[in-house]
Amino acid sequence: MIGHVIAWSLRNKLFVVVAAVLLLAWGGWQAARTPVDVFPDLTAPAVTVVTEAHGMAPTDVETLVTFPIETALNGAPGVRRVRSATKIGLSVVTVEFEWGTDLYLARQVVAERLQLARAALPPDIPAPAMTPAASIMGEILFIALISDQHNGMELKTVADQVLKRRILAVPGVAEVVPIGGDTRQFQVTLKPERLAAHGLTLDEVTQALRDANQNATAGFYVEAGQEYLIQGQGRITAAEDIAGTVIAVRAGQPVLVRHVAAVGIGAAPKRGVGSFNGRPAVVLGIQKQPGANTLELTDRLDHTLEEIQAGLPAGMKIERHIFRQADFIRVSIDNLMTALYEGAVLVVVIVFAFLLSARATVITLLAIPLSLVAAILSMKALGVTINTMTLGGMAIALGALVDDAIIVVENIVRRLRENRARPAGQQAGAVHVVYEATREIQGSIVFATLIIMLVFLPLFFLSGVEGRLMVPLGFAYVVSLAASLLVAVTVTPVLSALLLPQAKTVREATEPRFIHALKSGYRRLLQKTVRRWKTIAAVSSLALAASLAAAALAGRAFLPDFNEGTLTVSTATLPGTSLEDSDRLGQMVEQILLSHPEVVATARRTGRAEGDPHAMDVSASEMEVTLK
Repeated sequence: MIGHVIAWSLRNKLFVVVAAVLLLAWGGWQAARTPVDVFPDLTAPAVTVVTEAHGMAPTDVETLVTFPIETALNGAPGVRRVRSATKIGLSVVTVEFEWGTDLYLARQVVAERLQLARAALPPDIPAPAMTPAASIMGEILFIALISDQHNGMELKTVADQVLKRRILAVPGVAEVVPIGGDTRQFQVTLKPERLAAHGLTLDEVTQALRDANQNATAGFYVEAGQEYLIQGQGRITAAEDIAGTVIAVRAGQPVLVRHVAAVGIGAAPKRGVGSFNGRPAVVLGIQKQPGANTLELTDRLDHTLEEIQAGLPAGMKIERHIFRQADFIRVSIDNLMTALYEGAVLVVVIVFAFLLSARATVITLLAIPLSLVAAILSMKALGVTINTMTLGGMAIALGALVDDAIIVVENIVRRLRENRARPAGQQAGAVHVVYEATREIQGSIVFATLIIMLVFLPLFFLSGVEGRLMVPLGFAYVVSLAASLLVAVTVTPVLSALLLPQAKTVREATEPRFIHALKSGYRRLLQKTVRRWKTIAAVSSLALAASLAAAALAGRAFLPDFNEGTLTVSTATLPGTSLEDSDRLGQMVEQILLSHPEVVATARRTGRAEGDPHAMDVSASEMEVTLK
């Protein structure tokens, strides 16, 4: 069959060349548009349900909120397991589905089950809410809003009403979670003696405030063929509106809120704080949607943040260089490109040194980009993202991609030399020589490539996290290698038939002198080693035993160490530690980190933000440390 492929390619040289050029162009364009991630998805599809239970103790939240939700979700179609975390005033339930379950189908199942759970929850508990559909590796960017001229309430207001809304409008953003600062709220401080003097209760004041904060409609008024909407404006917009609210009428006189309470603007109770470089700040974590291109999304966010910065009040600044997942991805891509450049240089040097032909070098070198774009197109067709594992697979395969092409080109050059050395009447056509030379070593390259591919076959039988992590690497390697074999029996013979017959190295019909010297030296070495095979076998066995012993004593880790320029430092104190003490201890750790010359910046989150599915306890802190 391989012989038929070679013959067909040589009969349709123009088609093969055009197809190769189109493959390079199409593959390069698709590679630029393919989503890039840090790792493959390492966890099963999951949906997180967050329920706020303000003021409830953890035991009550567990009994009255978490348990009914877990009961409703257990046994739902496709559910693998249900996990929960209960804190003061917060219930977080995570529902994991079977591998391969569509995320939006999973969210539909959870939404239906939550309708059943709602009836079992206390009536004063807000409805459980699913967190936005975010990517598993979705936290792609941390930013901090800082100012020396504005207080925490002003920072939090700008973060909630400007930054969060603008960032959520960027296509590809799933969620923005701010922490830190003070949430602005209207506060009514009742005076018990005034309440008693007017014969009022707390419930009456609460109901009056609730009823006053709404607009009322009164239908339409029609005149001269025109309808006019009649509406009573009652929404509260200022503290004076609250102070003037009527609670009741006593002795014909209205009792207003300002008669029984002090009304003002203050900070809401908080369960989390944020800081940047040891100074109070609002830290925002930005999560992306599934399938979004991290690099493109980060560029869009940078552009949006620049626009927001231009419109912020004087003195406010957005710090963007805290944690950037895109930087790690770009380092991975740069490493791959470095490997590509180095591999290409080695191929050029070695092939040119042995064949002394620029044309043969170019033909061999084309196997690298053609094989890589074929792998990228295959991954895109199967929904596999480009990540550090697939990039690693292609980088590992880089050295083997040119093997088949080198073997084919070298044998074609040798046969063309021999054909030119024959008398004029006995010389065969160049295309026939190329065909026979390629067929001569087709068995060698096919079986050698298949054997190498079989070595990676066990990776495809891994399951769980190991499979999700390693299968993309093996897939990228195997597909790249298979593409290199296809290139070696199609594109390489065609280009050889077009370019090599008139090459200088073929016209001279002699091998370079140093090739003869290498062959002569290898022949002598081979004769000596064959005669001393027992010694060679003994030394090899000792080396194998030493290698096995070293492998047994080597350290083990699930993943290698990555140097992405940032560190995540987590600290935790005893449960029950107040937010103020946790904040103080976090500041101490931050100052210690900032004292190191390698540290450029730190961003700290202590406690939890409202609605955060990854909420920490108030006794814990998490710091992102940016290094030089």
